[in-house]
Amino acid sequence: MSEANILTKKERVIVYVDGFNLYFGMLDAGFDYCKWLNINLLVNNLLQNNQTLVEIKYFTSRVSNNPEKQKRQNTYLEALESVGVNIYYGNYQSDKLECRRCGNIWPTYNEKMTDVNIATQILIDAFQDKYDMAMLISGDSDLVPPIKSVHEIFKNKRVFVAFPPKRHNQSVALMAKGSLTIGRKKLVDSQFALEVTKRDGYILKKPKDWEV
Repeated sequence: MSEANILTKKERVIVYVDGFNLYFGMLDAGFDYCKWLNINLLVNNLLQNNQTLVEIKYFTSRVSNNPEKQKRQNTYLEALESVGVNIYYGNYQSDKLECRRCGNIWPTYNEKMTDVNIATQILIDAFQDKYDMAMLISGDSDLVPPIKSVHEIFKNKRVFVAFPPKRHNQSVALMAKGSLTIGRKKLVDSQFALEVTKRDGYILKKPKDWEV
């Protein structure tokens, strides 16, 4: 490879998005108005000139037992697919929360398998040499082991972490090779238009509950 080619070669990037970690981070930060987030646009706003985007993988679970939330989520996921985001699903499991003092029981719901799915994809893609840098959008400390494994096994690859708002995690930051926290301006500048046209011509509209 010539010196010119070495100088112009761009760093290949695959992005792994922990959907729930990002969503609840925005809510905790008071950024409710940023839910209609174009992940593809956000990622391109985060990338450097010497980097090229290979793929975006978005990890989530379908909500259940709430038709209105399910409808909003379906609309959003279809909008993401319309801009080339690939979606990977975990499980949304029901559970019970019991008050020891009063004996009352409330139903709760927990997302399962997202961290496992992300870890699996990051390692598979590294073994198949699909990226030079993995950009992880999450602050979940359960992802420290796969980050460590990539750096130990693949000396020429790195995992960079873009923390969602209110989701900075020191153990993740220490293991990553570079990190930042996604700020409000990046989120505001990376919103979908009010209407998103799918490839088949169908028009998706921003959920009314998400309008400011």
